[in-house]
Order: sequence, then C-alpha cells, then structure tokens
Amino acid sequence: MALSTAAGSALAISVAAPATQDAAGYAALTFTEIGLIDKIGAIGGTFAEVEFQPLKGPKITLKGSRDNGTLNPSYAVDSNDAGQALMRTAANDPTSKFYSFMITRPDGEKVYFGGIVFGAPETIDTADTVTTANPTVKVCTNYVRVPAP
Repeated sequence: MALSTAAGSALAISVAAPATQDAAGYAALTFTEIGLIDKIGAIGGTFAEVEFQPLKGPKITLKGSRDNGTLNPSYAVDSNDAGQALMRTAANDPTSKFYSFMITRPDGEKVYFGGIVFGAPETIDTADTVTTANPTVKVCTNYVRVPAP
C-alpha cells in the first residue's frame, strides 16, 4: 500500500438507495459532489466490547455488536453548491431516510455507504473566518470498497 495524503479526496451524496448493497448497486446511482470540503473525517466500523468476569477464572472478553461509525465532514458554506444543498435537504429531512454517500480517495478508490444525516449546523465565527457546516452522518450500512482502477 502506498502512502497518500488526503488532498484530492471528495465526498458525494445521492438521494437514492442502491438496488443492491454492492459496488454495482452504488455505481448505478447518480452522486452529487459536496464542494469546498476541508475534512471528511474518520470512516470504519468498530465492535462493542463485551466483558464478563466470573468469580473463578480470567475475565472473558468478546466482540459485541458492530457500529459502522459516524462521519463528521466539514465544509465552507456555499449557497450555490448542489452537493451542499442535498446535504441540507438530508439534514432537514424529519424522517429516518437513508442517503447514499461516496468517498473518492486521491488514488481513485471509492468507498460507498448509506447513512442518515442528523444535522448540519453552521459555524459563524469572527470576521476573519469562513462560515462552515459540520454535518453528522450516522453510517447505517456496511462499507463497500472499490479498489482504484
């Protein structure tokens, strides 16, 4: 595996769900890139730690349920950006509708997943800062990784 910076990475959103939870299903969707992203955030799942300590014997540790994580991207707010508009729509959607997401890495690898957007609060700070949005996307499906071509 070659080392890489995050420069050139992209995040895109689709209002549709894939027909199948695989590379072909996601590739058939139309994604809209979210512009002015400065951070995508951590991706990947973790398992809950389940422990039991019998009175006699060593502690037993097991893997519990899987949590695919929460994505916390950040971007400079641009009211003319179509991807940001879709993110705002998802954030303001009162239902628990899944939206599809695609991360494209600099080498061309793609990572697809479905999630629910729980909000996209904006930070309006000092005169010398850019207004930013910080969505919270709960990942609700497994990640589908497609290697770089």
